[in-house]
Amino acid sequence: MKFSEFDIPENIMKGIDALGYTEMTPVQSETFPHIAKGTDLIVVAETGSGKTAACAVPLVKHADNNIDAIQGLVIVPTRELAVQYVDTIGDIAKYTDIKSFSVYGGFDIKIQKAKLTHGVHILVATPGRLIDLLYNSELSLSKVNTLILDEADEMMNMGFIDDIEFIMSCLIHEHQTLLFSATMPEDIRKLSKKYLNNPNELHLNKDQVAPQSLAHCFTQCGFRNRLTKVKEYLAKQNPAQAILFCNSRNGANQLFKDLKSIHKEDIDIIHGGMEQQKRTSLFNRFRKGKLKLVVATDVASRGLDFSHVTHVINFDFPSSLEAYTHRTGRTARMGRKGTALTYFSQGNLHELQAIIKKINIKPIWEGCHEPDFKNAKKPKGRRPYRKKK
Repeated sequence: MKFSEFDIPENIMKGIDALGYTEMTPVQSETFPHIAKGTDLIVVAETGSGKTAACAVPLVKHADNNIDAIQGLVIVPTRELAVQYVDTIGDIAKYTDIKSFSVYGGFDIKIQKAKLTHGVHILVATPGRLIDLLYNSELSLSKVNTLILDEADEMMNMGFIDDIEFIMSCLIHEHQTLLFSATMPEDIRKLSKKYLNNPNELHLNKDQVAPQSLAHCFTQCGFRNRLTKVKEYLAKQNPAQAILFCNSRNGANQLFKDLKSIHKEDIDIIHGGMEQQKRTSLFNRFRKGKLKLVVATDVASRGLDFSHVTHVINFDFPSSLEAYTHRTGRTARMGRKGTALTYFSQGNLHELQAIIKKINIKPIWEGCHEPDFKNAKKPKGRRPYRKKK
């Protein structure tokens, strides 16, 4: 379906057209009719499926610039996703008078308070900073007509369940709630029963969490050979843009140093210990194509839309099934083709087998034979990989 087939005002369609959006993704075409009716909605959909735009268009459409109050509220787990979200809303609302703004930790709260007093119609927030503002400013949610919880499962994983419940309990008036998640763990199921009103529930790509256009490649090699292998791979493939994931900050720093001498100004690094200003600058440079390679920890693995990423490389084997899903979801977004390469050793065979089975992917063995999974041993002291229900 096309955006033009829906009842979208001309000034909003102008912003959508400027972004180059014509055909809707499945998550957009499936959710729009439900959102238009004003009913509560639960959407379980793959990463990179166009959820941000699916939410942003109705938010802008439902906002009234004559009402000087927050009418749309979006809760997201990370600062980077908040910035990305408000950027998308801003692009769609470019030819309207609807104002959007994001608030998150790591940024001067006084500046955020000042901005909120000058009129904001759509607010995107991380849970902790929103609660700070509710307690320490005159911020009011009394006019909110649409509440969106995005990446809900990640917020649960990050321990935000109490914060989310508090925020939802503040919205005692009638409003619409839209909950988006890649998985449906029990905590989210309980939350939806408590706070959502007879929600419709959509499961898109139910048996396939990873994007269909993503090639899953795996290379077996020892710890000491990985650096040589990844250098050879980058030289051979020459990806337009790639993210290389490490499990630790120290590991990311070391890989960055090892590759910096080769890739010069085309590479940078991001991890959770960096100042917010530097992280935001890096994301902006990467999204604008000014960087080819980014070495990252899992801070960059969730929800962020880097449209031109062609390759994701798991230099360190992912620590969980969810980590694999969300790392590899940084490429092959919204139907584009992409490649995920994961390095594994004999000790990773049990987890690798679980990934292949649970996500139902077709592995491509890059430069190696298919391993003998019959002798795969479960690592001691490690919980087995499970796909959350």
